[in-house]
Amino acid sequence: MLAVYVPRGSSLERHPGEELSEIPETAVWFDLVNPTHQEDKLVEHVLGVAVPTREEMQEIEVTSRLYVENGARYMTATLMCQSDTANPKTTAVTFILAGHRLVTVRYDEPRPFTIVTSRLARTCPVTISGETVMMDLLDAVVDRAADILERIGAEVDQVSREIFEPEGRSKDPSRSYNDILTLIGRKGDLTSKVRESLVSIGRLLLFLANEADSLRWPKETRAQLKGMQRDVQSLLDHSTYLSNKITFLLDAVLGMVSLEQNNIIKLFSVAAVVLMPPTLVASIYGMNFRHMPELDWPYGYPLAVVLMLVAAILPYLYFKWRRWL
Repeated sequence: MLAVYVPRGSSLERHPGEELSEIPETAVWFDLVNPTHQEDKLVEHVLGVAVPTREEMQEIEVTSRLYVENGARYMTATLMCQSDTANPKTTAVTFILAGHRLVTVRYDEPRPFTIVTSRLARTCPVTISGETVMMDLLDAVVDRAADILERIGAEVDQVSREIFEPEGRSKDPSRSYNDILTLIGRKGDLTSKVRESLVSIGRLLLFLANEADSLRWPKETRAQLKGMQRDVQSLLDHSTYLSNKITFLLDAVLGMVSLEQNNIIKLFSVAAVVLMPPTLVASIYGMNFRHMPELDWPYGYPLAVVLMLVAAILPYLYFKWRRWL
């Protein structure tokens, strides 16, 4: 699907590519979502740029993601998708700056694109260009990554309270260690995906900073670019902190699970030791020897029962005295 964005007064109008008989000269943004071969060829004919394929966008080498070709700047970044669902994922998005026009190629729906599209549809600068749209998109991507990390931090803090604070754990007694381990694993996976996205964005911003002179960007745009670089670096530091905290919580939960297993095994061991003396007494008086004087006593059976009780109670009291229980 091809969407062409054309400035109209103080807003940016969206025009589906199939409804246009010809591409307006004032178009500043060409958004390709799951593009067909015909749409790729149309954009290549209008702008004189080669649209990368999905396989080319998946390559991880920096030289394959950030490069200049025929005067156009090609930049591919990894963005977050479906981060609010149970199955978050990342997707590769390519930004192509050709003159003052922007081409975006994507095969998913990252939230920043929806946010920027809605905002520019309401109001946009009179002198809007492809560079302006790209900076807005990158700014929205960084803000989105910050929001995701803030949410992860709050949820990780809640998990920490449930693990280490008894009153926090009692609020949801149905949550088992298995649930906590699953939650920690999901937060760790989401954090790693956000970090992967931030690393790719940081490389893209560095590439843009190196190209700023040749692009002849104004000081305001360069200052905005430097501000985003600082934000990305701070978010990377925060994601590292969250990863370390998640690793610590994972180790803590596994340690507590091991302690509980040891306590259970200890109870079985104590029960076995406590029952051994009564079993010995019962085994002795269960022997079929002919000459056992206790078998003929009137109080032989009560005596055997008392011996078994005493033999069971004494080890229990000894374990309590040694604080093994």
